[in-house]
Amino acid sequence: MSNGFRLGLFYTIVRPEEKALLAAAEARGVPVERWDDGEVTFGLERPPELPDVVVNRSVSHTRSVYATRCFAHYGVPTVNDPDVIDLAGDKVRTSLRLAERGIPTPRTVVALSAEAAMKAIEQIGYPAVLKPAVGSWGRLMAKVDDRGAAEQLIEHKEALASPVHSVFYVQEFVPKPDRDLRAFVVGETVVAAMFRRSADWRTNAARGATTEAAPLTPELTDLALRAARAVGGGVLAVDLMESHDGLVVHEVNPTPEFKALQAATGADVAGAIVDYAVGAGRR
Repeated sequence: MSNGFRLGLFYTIVRPEEKALLAAAEARGVPVERWDDGEVTFGLERPPELPDVVVNRSVSHTRSVYATRCFAHYGVPTVNDPDVIDLAGDKVRTSLRLAERGIPTPRTVVALSAEAAMKAIEQIGYPAVLKPAVGSWGRLMAKVDDRGAAEQLIEHKEALASPVHSVFYVQEFVPKPDRDLRAFVVGETVVAAMFRRSADWRTNAARGATTEAAPLTPELTDLALRAARAVGGGVLAVDLMESHDGLVVHEVNPTPEFKALQAATGADVAGAIVDYAVGAGRR
């Protein structure tokens, strides 16, 4: 299948997902070049030897954005596109885009100072959820149930004096079952979806949530595809919640893990990603 075609894998560590991608590429006869994000350098001139397409699997949002922009500078397509990674990796920008496209999403207020953050939380009402603008795996998220807890959390975040904590992204707490949904989109196809269940209000598989296959209903499929298109499309995990008014999209992940999804559904997610990347590299 390769006919001289080469796929690049830009990664931080080789996790089960990266192993699955390597195996899927090998099964298709596609040679893979590994690019360690801690070792690679990028000059301004195009190197003589480059892969035909690069699949980004770096766990760092910042490294992902800069690396894919460098590959784009060299004329090498990436999965995902740097603009998609930049937008979908930022929760503020994602929420703005979803709202612009009329996609149902939790009520959200953004504040740029500790003083304004308290106003934002009061606007949302209790309980409210504070999330970092950039981040994954449910880290640095907090649910605040009253004003006292909100004041303590804001004071703590302000004392950290970190850019990560200087933007306050406040979302309503959506009453939902003990689960949420993740739909995995590759191009114009929802490959599979799963429920993530947890006794904790955070239902990330990385935090120990149990998973099971979810049916691809027309509502879920349509909303997942609309959300993916809104951020530019590609390989994306769309996270949704079941609210009293129907499904709402709360996040779109541009470099998603899929080990739990493959195990829960039996879908060949890695194969779908490799096929999509090869197609992107040959366009």
